[in-house]
Amino acid sequence: MSLINLIRFTLNIFDNFQQKKIIKFFKKKLNNDLMIIDVGSHYGETAKLFCKNFKIKKIHCFEASPNNYKILLRNIKRIGLNDYCILNMLALGSSNMESFIKQTKESSSSTINDFNSDSKYFKKKLKILNINNSDKYYNKIPIKIIVLDDYIKEKQIQNIDLLKIDTEGFEFNVIKGLKNNYNIVKFIYFEHHYDDMIKKNYKFKDINQLLINYGFKKIYKSKMYFRKSFEYIYENTII
Repeated sequence: MSLINLIRFTLNIFDNFQQKKIIKFFKKKLNNDLMIIDVGSHYGETAKLFCKNFKIKKIHCFEASPNNYKILLRNIKRIGLNDYCILNMLALGSSNMESFIKQTKESSSSTINDFNSDSKYFKKKLKILNINNSDKYYNKIPIKIIVLDDYIKEKQIQNIDLLKIDTEGFEFNVIKGLKNNYNIVKFIYFEHHYDDMIKKNYKFKDINQLLINYGFKKIYKSKMYFRKSFEYIYENTII
């Protein structure tokens, strides 16, 4: 097993504990026939998790990386979720545009944002992965970014039980693209990084304030194992 795969395997073990806490929480909050928007689907982990624990109406999956998308497509077909999942090889953001994703060696860290080469956290990560040049850590791949509001209108989506966002430093941009339809979303579940490895144009307080302005309230916070990251859940207080 390669070092990258070993690290991913180890993190997956601890992420399973994290996921159990999340599912336990949502089982108190959500019913069945769920409509889910999964932004940053990666290999289909969230789709598999929620289909296993809830009755799903539909999951709209967004994975910008063509490399990750190929595996997502294969996994969804392999585990028999084609009838429940609508797959989109797209990113979501605050405006419609062409951009690039930095496809990293360990795929779950791929990001639209730039990396901070001066970050001690970033340098430590490269050292662990035995990479002596940051340019060898990722490849730039062209992608398309759309606005979630436009997608909701196009697909005529009337309600969203859960909006899950895991976009490695692009979460604020995704939420800003929801300015016309936040009132149909019951819960927003996202990950926020507090390390300085990725250059972001916002801080957690910006996300928090925007969600408060939308009528959401923070109801859950949990630190992720071995990372300077937290998972948050916000509930719509207007619905």
